[in-house]
Amino acid sequence: ASHPPLCPPGIKCGGVLSAPSGNFSSPNFPGPYPYETECTWLIVVAEGSSVLLSFSHFELEYHAACAYDYLQVYNGAARDRGNLLGTFCGRSTPPPFASAWHVMAVVFRSDRHVAKHGFAAAYRKGVCGGWQWKSIHPSVLPHHPHHLCLPADACGGQLTGLSGEITSPRYPESYPNDAECYWSIGGASSGGPLTLVFADFQVEGGQGCGFDYVAIFDGPTTAAPCLGRYCGSAHPPRTVSSTPHLLVLFKSDFNIGGRGFKAHFYSAGECQEVFTTIKGNFSSPRYPNFYPNNLKCQWSIQLPPGYRIKVFFMDMELEGRSSLTGSCDYDHLAAFDGGTENGSLLGRWCGRESPVPIISRQNQLLLVLHTDRNMAKRGFSVAYVGVVPMNVSCTRTDFHIQIPVQSLAQLERNRIYLGTPSCAAQVVGGNFKIHTRFDTCGTESQKRNNTSVIVSTLYIDFSVGNQEDIHQYEVQCEPKRKEASVVLIAGPDPSRLSQAENLVDAQEQDGGVMDTREIKSQDTSDIVFISICILAGLLMVIAVVGLVLL
Repeated sequence: ASHPPLCPPGIKCGGVLSAPSGNFSSPNFPGPYPYETECTWLIVVAEGSSVLLSFSHFELEYHAACAYDYLQVYNGAARDRGNLLGTFCGRSTPPPFASAWHVMAVVFRSDRHVAKHGFAAAYRKGVCGGWQWKSIHPSVLPHHPHHLCLPADACGGQLTGLSGEITSPRYPESYPNDAECYWSIGGASSGGPLTLVFADFQVEGGQGCGFDYVAIFDGPTTAAPCLGRYCGSAHPPRTVSSTPHLLVLFKSDFNIGGRGFKAHFYSAGECQEVFTTIKGNFSSPRYPNFYPNNLKCQWSIQLPPGYRIKVFFMDMELEGRSSLTGSCDYDHLAAFDGGTENGSLLGRWCGRESPVPIISRQNQLLLVLHTDRNMAKRGFSVAYVGVVPMNVSCTRTDFHIQIPVQSLAQLERNRIYLGTPSCAAQVVGGNFKIHTRFDTCGTESQKRNNTSVIVSTLYIDFSVGNQEDIHQYEVQCEPKRKEASVVLIAGPDPSRLSQAENLVDAQEQDGGVMDTREIKSQDTSDIVFISICILAGLLMVIAVVGLVLL
C-alpha cells in the first residue's frame, strides 16, 4: 500500500471560493490525502443567495464519533458549535446542504494515521427557490442534526444554532394551502432565552385568527404556554422566551393565502449580555456575517466601584447615514455612560466609521445596537478594558501609589508591583500601597518636552493559569513641580493597545478614576522644610543685628 506524504509546503488546501459555482477536493485527490492536514474552504456567494453544496465522492478514515479524520460543514464563516451543520467520516457520502445565508465553511482534518482517497465536492449559488433548508433528526443521519435542501413545501424543523432565520413555505411567493409547519428552536450551548423578530408578515386575516395563523409557544412543544397567535399584515411583536426553547407553528387552511413571513431568532447570549470581568470583547450577532434586521441588542459592562471602562472599536460596518439628514437614522450603535439609555450619550455611529476609543465616567457602560427592517452589513467587533482606580503622587525623591483593595480583591499584593516584582505593594488599611524612592524599582530619568521627568512602570498581574494577562501603567513624576501622572501602556491585548492611552484626560474633571488633587500634588514635607529654612534665616538676621548693636 502506498503511504501519503506529510502535507508538503504549498499544497493546495483550503481558501476562499467566491465564484458563483465551483469544485474543490481534499489534497492529492483522487490519491490518498496527506497526514496531519487541516484545510478550510470559505464559500462566499452573492448576498441574498444560499450556498448549495453536494459531494460526488467521499472516503475518509472511519470512527464512530469521527474523532480521527473528518469533514465538517458550517453555516456561515464562524466555526462554533451553534453553526455546525454536520460532521462526517467513513464511506457514507454526506447529503446535499443549503446554507441559511450567503456564506458556508467546509473544514477537512486528517490525523497522523491511516489515509483514504478523500472527497470531491461541488457548490453553486442558489436562492433555494422551490427549495428550503430543513433540519433532519439525528436518527436519520447519525452524530449531529443536519440541514438538507428540500422541496419548499416541506417546512419546519429543529434549529439549534445561536441564531437563524425561518420562513413560510415558498416565501416570498404565496404559501401553499393546508400547510402545517413546526419549528422547534433551541438547544444551543448558550442555554439562554430566545428572541424572535419578524422581518416580514402577511398571512390571511380573520377574527380570532381562525383561518391561517402563526402561533408561538414558550417551550419545545404545543403544551407550553402560548405567547401569541397572529395573522393579517401587522408584524407580530418581538417575542422573548422565558426558557431556552421556542416552538413556532404555522398553519394554513384550504383557501386564500398570502406572502407568508420571514423571522429571525437569536439567543440572549448573542444579543443581550452583561460583562463583569476586567476585560472582554464581543461583536454583533452573526459577525462577521451580516447581522439580522429588526434588532435591538444591548451589551452592559459593569465593573466594581471606582473603575472606568475604556472601549476600543476593532471593526465596524453598519448601514450608512441618511442622505437626507446626514445622521445615523437607520442601523446604528450607541454608547451610554452608566447602565441605562438614560445616561449621557458617549457616541452614536453608523456606516464604516472607525471610532476613537471611548471611556466612561462611571463604572458601568451600555452599548446598544439598533437595526431596521432594510439592509444589513457585517456589523462590529469591540474590546474593552477596565481602568483600575488609583491615586498617584510624588515628591522630589519618591513615588506614592495607592489602589483600593476592593478594586483588586482577587489579587495577592505581589501581583501589583512597580518596575520589578521585588517592589510589590503592601496592604495598609484598605489599600494596596507602594512607597518607593526614585533610585529603586526600575525607575529612570528622561527628558520629555525639555522637562526632566522620572518614569517607571506599574504592573498589575491578572493572569490565571497559563493565560498571561498583565496590565501595565506608566507612572511619571516631574520632580521640580512634584506632579505625577499615570498612563495605560498595555491592556488586555498589547498588540491592540500598542499606543499609550492617557488616562488623565479631559474626563478627569468629572470625577473619574484619578484624583487629580493627589496626581498633581505638592508634597507638604517640602512646605515644612521651606518654612523651617525661612525661620532659621530670620533668627540668623536677628543674631547678626544683635552682635552689631553690642
